[in-house]
Parts: sequence; structure tokens; C-alpha cells
Amino acid sequence: MTHKVIVFDFDGTIADTVDALIGIANRLATEFGYKQITSEQLAYLRNLTSREIIKYSGVSLIKIPFLVKKVKSELKNKIHEFQPIPGIIEALIELKNQGYQLGIITSNSKENVTAFLNNHDMDNLFDFIYSGVTIFGKTTIINNVLKQKQIPTQSILYVGDETRDIEASKKANIKVVAVTWGFNSPEVLSKQKPDFLIHHPSELLDVVKN
Repeated sequence: MTHKVIVFDFDGTIADTVDALIGIANRLATEFGYKQITSEQLAYLRNLTSREIIKYSGVSLIKIPFLVKKVKSELKNKIHEFQPIPGIIEALIELKNQGYQLGIITSNSKENVTAFLNNHDMDNLFDFIYSGVTIFGKTTIINNVLKQKQIPTQSILYVGDETRDIEASKKANIKVVAVTWGFNSPEVLSKQKPDFLIHHPSELLDVVKN
């Protein structure tokens, strides 16, 4: 069955926010009791899964929801600086023109995402935005979207840049496209066995066509 709904992660998949997120994480390191990330460590972290990154950082699981809230707040002040991933707007417009329903599931705030979309005249491309704080994945949010929107699992495709996106999609029994232009490296994404692995937004059109 053809995929009728395509859901995107936001940070690193649609918006080029990875560098800003690392900068914010480093500023908050002392407050939340974890290690700062050097450029050398970043290359190493890109090859780890989300669970391995949390273990490596030493951050307390109890503190993570508070950390995520603080990061969202900091991102709000920088949202006007962020640019879309090169090629993503053109791909989204083409998918929309082909009749696909597009959505966003993110651990960023809906307010931040909406502001970004408005800044880049992308607000008319998406039918829904769901936001939620998740430590390892977004399975619960994905399942809520499927239930509320009454979307069959075979009719939806998820697009994300991290191993936790792949893990969450598999747990929700939906197909997943991993993109290599975000946080995680192509190598670690490939190891998680996504249904598709792409290197440029234009390749999304080939995925949905085939």
C-alpha cells in the first residue's frame, strides 16, 4: 500500500540545528552534571546510539526531562537564526503537491517548530505537529498520532536523523527513512537497519515513488 502520510523529525532532519544544540548542551553541562562535548568527542558521539550517548555523558535520567525543557527554552531565543536543511523545502513541496499528508513529531516545542516554519514560509506544508518529551524514542507519540488520526501502520512513513527515530518506528511497526545529514553517522544508522537510508532530501521522492 502506498504511504499516504509522511512524518518528519524536526531537529537535524528539517532544521539545521545540530550545532546550536551542541552549543546549548555544553553551556548547560555544569548545571546538569555531565561532560562537555569537544569536537573530537562529537565525532565519536555521532557513532553511538541515543542510549549509548546518555550512558557516555553521565547525565542522570531523572534530570533529562528538565534538561530537555531548558534546551527548548534556549532554542526559542535562537530560532530566528536557524536555516532549513538544503533541499528539504523543495522535497517537501513536491511531496505535498503529490498529495501526501505531512506531519512533524518532535521533542522540541511546538512553539519553536511553528516559529521556524513561519520564518521560512513552510507553515502551509504540514498538516500536524506533535511535540513531547522523550528520553529514548517517540514510540508513544507515534502510536498516539496513529490512533488520533486513524492512520493504518502501512500508510505512514517516518523520517528521522537519529537511531532513536529508527528504534521508535520499529516499535510502532511503521517504515522508517534514516537521513544522514543530521546528528548520527551513516554507519551507526545503517547498523540499526532502517527501511531506507538516504543522503539528500531529493532521495525522499524516490523512496515514496518506489
